[in-house]
This record gives sequence, C-alpha cells and structure tokens, in this order.
Amino acid sequence: MKGIQFSGYIPQEKNQQADFESLLDIFMQLINVTAGNVPEAMAWLTNLDKQYRLTGSSYGIGDFYEDLKRKGYIEEKPGEGQAILTPKSEQSLRRKSLEEIFGKLKKSSPGNHISPVTGKGDEISSETRPYQFGDSPENVAFSDSLRNAQINHGTEDFMLTENDLEIRETMHKSQTSTVLMIDISHSMILYGEDRITPAKKVAMALSEFITTRYPKDTLDIIVFGNDAKQIRVKDLPYLEVGPYHTNTVAGLELAIDLLRRKKNRNKQIFMITDGKPTCLKEGIRYYKNSFGLDPKIMKKTLTLAAVCRKMKIPVTTFMIASDPYLQEFVREFTRVNEGKAWYSDLSGLGEFVIEDFQRNRRKKA
Repeated sequence: MKGIQFSGYIPQEKNQQADFESLLDIFMQLINVTAGNVPEAMAWLTNLDKQYRLTGSSYGIGDFYEDLKRKGYIEEKPGEGQAILTPKSEQSLRRKSLEEIFGKLKKSSPGNHISPVTGKGDEISSETRPYQFGDSPENVAFSDSLRNAQINHGTEDFMLTENDLEIRETMHKSQTSTVLMIDISHSMILYGEDRITPAKKVAMALSEFITTRYPKDTLDIIVFGNDAKQIRVKDLPYLEVGPYHTNTVAGLELAIDLLRRKKNRNKQIFMITDGKPTCLKEGIRYYKNSFGLDPKIMKKTLTLAAVCRKMKIPVTTFMIASDPYLQEFVREFTRVNEGKAWYSDLSGLGEFVIEDFQRNRRKKA
C-alpha cells in the first residue's frame, strides 16, 4: 500500500494589481492628509502607483478616477473641471474612520444611554414597585401582580385589585452634549509629525459613533488657534493647521457658550492638543508668549477650568505631547477642573476618546 506522498508546496501567485476598493482605501487615506484636495490626492496616488505598481494594464489610475466620478465619490465643478468630494465621500470618510479606530461595531438599535436613575422612562428594568395612579398599564408586572392577588385573597375566590398590582420600573435614558475641541496651531505639524490628520479622524469617528449609536446626543466641534470657531462635521476632511498660536481660552469660552444653550444636564468637553496655551485676545489685540508657561495666560485658562467645574462640565484633555512642562500644565488644569487627562500617542488617540466617551456616559445620571 502506498503511503502519503509529500512534495514541496508551491503557493499560487496572487494577483497584486489593485481593484477599485483597494485603491479607494488608499485614496481616502490620502484625502485626509491633503485636507480634501482631490487633485493632490490623485497626484500622490499616481506617484504611489509608479513606485509600487499598484495597477496593471487592465485597470489604471485613469480608470479609477472615472469610477470615482461614476460611483458618486467625486464630482467636477461645472466650467472648471476641478474635482471635489461629494457628501457620499464625506460620509464614507467618517465611516472608515470609525471602523479604523473602533473596529466594526455590532449592530444595535439606535437609542440613548441608560442611567441608573429609575422613574418614568422607556427602558424596562428588573425592579418592581406598587402601582400608583397614572402608571402605564403596559408596565404592569403580571406575574408579580397575580402572585400578590393569590397571597392577599386566596385561590378559591380569585380577585385582582389595585393594591395587588406591581409595576416594573423604567430607566431614564440620558442625553449628553459633547464639545470636541481640536488644536489647529502650527505645532500640530511641527517636527515632521502630522498630528492634525489623526485628530480629524478621531473627530469623524466620534461624530459617526454618536450619530449612529446615540442620535439624541449632540456633538459640537471647535477648532482653536489664535481664535476659536465652530465647524460642521462635513468640514472635517478639509481642516488644516495654520501659522497660529494656541488660544485655549478662546476655545473654552466658545465651548462653554455652546453648552450653556443645551437644556440637558449631561455636558462634557473633550480637548485634543499638543501644547500649552500661548495666546490671548484682548479686544482686537493678541497677547502672545510661546516661551514657557506664561502666568497671565495660565491664570485666564485655569479660571475657565474652574468655571467649567462650577457648571458641572468635566473637561477631558488628550495631550499628544510628552514634554514634562506641558504635562505640568495639563495636571494643573485637570486638578482645577476636576476632570481627566490622558497622555496618548497618536496611534491610540481614537480608542481613548471613544472609550472615554462611553465611560462618561455610563457614569452620568
């Protein structure tokens, strides 16, 4: 009888040529880096193709560009021929950012976060209480009510009275208003390290996460350099740093103003920065000092940290720099606010932000 014969394993050659989907993944990464500039991203993609032979004779970068238009990812401005992103691309960027940072989330029905406070609400809990006038009939705990009737009236002459009824408690569903502050000062691209692109990805992932999982929550996004301004989620792919200092005060003032208008009780601020406050605006004049921790700027910044604490608005700071004196500022700011601080590298920034968002939501009532 002939036994098993072994021979050398020769793997099948894989087709290394990229298809539309694989090229789209690269294109979306380049779009983040180029701040939404389609021609620049296509030029980079062409250079990558030349260097690494991404495509072959059957499907080239020109074909990919035409497919981007045909499938609705880009469109050309009438009369100009300049390609721009479409809303479909902007949504795709947010979805891809969420998957990259948080992994593919399990499907669940959209809703709100559940707090540990019982009362009138939508989520049924396991606890029961005696019936009170005005309770909804759909919340009657029938098994417990029938048991009470048997205990109170016996089994021979069955009766079910109001005093026998038990009501299942419901859980309040809380809403949270979040402001995400992103530093766009020049230091976010200094020393050969691109910090603004990961910050944009985090903002896109967080916005997609809140929109799909907690649609009744609110998210406002603020960028701050010499000044602070509110931007829309759809503006994130086009966000760039400028020749700015870091006016943390302006960012906090705008965040407080936005949250003051929200009617729900649960409010929080996330701040992504790589540096210390270096700028104030006094009237029309900017007061700037990049040399160390300026006492005048620090005093105003810490005053706003205390204002947030009094308004019960915790500030979670994500410091993406490791300089000891910068961490000293964050520690003092966090102490005054009674908030939290994370010293994160760029690779773990997204996980920190989304996981901390969830932790904060679980804690709140």
